[in-house]
Amino acid sequence: MSKDEIEIEAEIKAKGLNAPRLSPDMIDATIVSEMYHVFPGTTLTICALTLRNGYIVTGESAAASPQNFDAAIGRKIARDNARNKIWALEGYLLRERLAV
Repeated sequence: MSKDEIEIEAEIKAKGLNAPRLSPDMIDATIVSEMYHVFPGTTLTICALTLRNGYIVTGESAAASPQNFDAAIGRKIARDNARNKIWALEGYLLRERLAV
């Protein structure tokens, strides 16, 4: 969970906002595995997050200057980008459940 997410969670709790919602922990709980690939000769890093239902979400990163490429940073950015996509998917599912 990022520092921003921790602060937002604290604010939500402090304001007593208790309606059904998603939380960073719920998003993280959907992830069962992760894989990474850097395309040879490039700075393009792809992260594939497999969710508990088998669906795969991808994220990517690429350094504009090859001299700035750092594999660990590339993996982190690619994972964050993939994880951010899960919010929209899980948000849709929650809204579907609430609409019934």
